[in-house]
Amino acid sequence: MQTQMLPADPAGLAAAAALLRQGQLVAFPTETVYGLGADALCPEAVAAIFAAKGRPAEDPLIVHVAELAALPRVVAMVPPLAQQIGAALWPGPLTLILPRGPQVPLAVTAGRETVAVRVPDHPLARALITATGRPLAAPSANRFGHTSPTTAAHVLADLDGRIAAVIDGGATQLGLESSVLDLTTSPPTLLRPGGVSLEQLRALLGEVALAPRQSSAAGMASPGLLERHYAPESSLWLVVGPADPALAWLRSRTEQELAAGRRVGLLLCDEDAQALAHLAADCERLGSSSDLAQIARQLYAALRALDARQPDLILARDLGCNGLARAISDRLTRAAAGRVVHLKDTETRR
Repeated sequence: MQTQMLPADPAGLAAAAALLRQGQLVAFPTETVYGLGADALCPEAVAAIFAAKGRPAEDPLIVHVAELAALPRVVAMVPPLAQQIGAALWPGPLTLILPRGPQVPLAVTAGRETVAVRVPDHPLARALITATGRPLAAPSANRFGHTSPTTAAHVLADLDGRIAAVIDGGATQLGLESSVLDLTTSPPTLLRPGGVSLEQLRALLGEVALAPRQSSAAGMASPGLLERHYAPESSLWLVVGPADPALAWLRSRTEQELAAGRRVGLLLCDEDAQALAHLAADCERLGSSSDLAQIARQLYAALRALDARQPDLILARDLGCNGLARAISDRLTRAAAGRVVHLKDTETRR
């Protein structure tokens, strides 16, 4: 099957909606990353997502609806808190965990009685959902565990020939997946940081708990929680600690690897790249450390570009946990798959 590239115009939307109603898979842009869409209420279409991505059945999917008023179609009940949050933050990069509606196949939720749902903040995505007339299950449109796609070209690099079509809507605006908030717990629990920060959620709701990391997919209420996720083919190492010691570590490790004849890729903010410019390493710049939105937007594209040049390893620095930095740190930590160096105790977790 050859994957069609569809334009982001009425004709492209109509063609995509027709394919989705036939049970086919169509990738489309959201404000976060490109999603791999299928009719969320059709078990066969949902199964096709798992097959195309090579995704384990125990990893649940996020259901996308066009508006807050559509929630009753996919959830068993809409609690007042969900109504409050949806009114304040939807459309937007926030997924809510709510009781599963009976129409939603258990394959979508990995057998759980909760469902992850959001309203995307991308006019094309909402227009596609409306044109299809069905809620869309839509994980990121890439091979399972690989770096998420932020352009149509990224989608084709991973899934060409495995899906029916991709709508080319250009580069995504946010570049990181949605935050996931579990409303079935008290207080609500942030399962995955994303485009809506923990600080924003606490300002709106008061107490919001942070979920601990999971080591396996068993029992996950949300996608994106595995220890290894969003990962490049090359080994990624992440250093965590104050800026100056972290830069010293990056400099020393790069020099050691280069001396051993290994090719080093550096994934750095502009300030770090300038400080290490004298090193003969391949560097992808993410933008200024003062502009976290730019870094988030560039992260996956830069990681894919660096990985395509096949370095022996990639080195990156953690930028902290304030605001959007928490989501960036989460993605880099999972991409490193345990190769995280904490300078406070120089412990390397493998």
